[in-house]
Amino acid sequence: MSDISADPGLSGRLVSGEAVELDVRVARLGSRVLAFGIDFTISVIAAAIFYVVSMLLLYTLAASTSLVDEALLVAIITIDMVLAFVGVPATIETLSKGRSLGKLAVGLRVVRDDGGPIRFRHALIRALSAFAVEFPGLLLPGISWFAALGVMLIHPSGKRFGDLSAGTIVIHERTPHARIWVPIMPPGLAGWAAVTDLTALDDNLALSIRHFLARNHEIAEPARTKLGLALAAELNSFVVPPPPPGTPGWAFLAAVLSERYRRASSRLAASRAVTAQVWDTLYGPHQGQAMWTHAPPPVWTAPPTTLPQVPAAPAHPATPGAW
Repeated sequence: MSDISADPGLSGRLVSGEAVELDVRVARLGSRVLAFGIDFTISVIAAAIFYVVSMLLLYTLAASTSLVDEALLVAIITIDMVLAFVGVPATIETLSKGRSLGKLAVGLRVVRDDGGPIRFRHALIRALSAFAVEFPGLLLPGISWFAALGVMLIHPSGKRFGDLSAGTIVIHERTPHARIWVPIMPPGLAGWAAVTDLTALDDNLALSIRHFLARNHEIAEPARTKLGLALAAELNSFVVPPPPPGTPGWAFLAAVLSERYRRASSRLAASRAVTAQVWDTLYGPHQGQAMWTHAPPPVWTAPPTTLPQVPAAPAHPATPGAW
């Protein structure tokens, strides 16, 4: 995991039918509830329209025949409900390749587990599941609502009953740009950093270093120098080759963090380029470019507050120099 990766709880990977691993951002409960609210409102409006049209037709039919009775009225209302809460959502999701009006507004899309576009059968299974056991959940009203929410919260990909039955997953089409702080590469250390092995660097240590460099001006002396030297000494055990002799501790920390971000950005750009190509193939030209090929998140590249150069004993060649 890199410094620029999304929250692990929000990211996931799909393997396409061509065995290409796609990096996606899984939709969670909050965004899905918002999209559902819009879609449910549309279904209610559709049900009201169907009901009004049906009543007008029944009124016209009752004026000319005696076939209209209570059983026919119940049947017509049932058909209206099924059309509004099953037919309309399934049709919209099929024609839009997984984007209902609510999902379009929130920036979500339903895809198959292999990343491909859903078909009518997937949309129909999802709609039937929602109608019967989720919401409205006519089989077990109330109980099924809490069960559906529990499944979405527990499942690692945030799937509901309909997703589990249809083999689908809901993902984000729009990825927010998160602004993060990254130090600039100190002069003279770019060449060393480019050939340095950082694979053993622990994510927690990298995060601690970033927090320290970004907030060092908030830490009073001598705690600031003591903490900086401790981080530099710990980092030195994970870096091969060691920094050039006499390298200040703050420059050592900044160089490693800057190089780590550069490498993570390159990997992310390559991964998104592959995902964009597959998305263009599945959903049409320029769909992947809009979703996955945007630039890395903007960064604050201003250097941290100048840290004191504390006199130190002559440094060992394998350790950073004076702080």
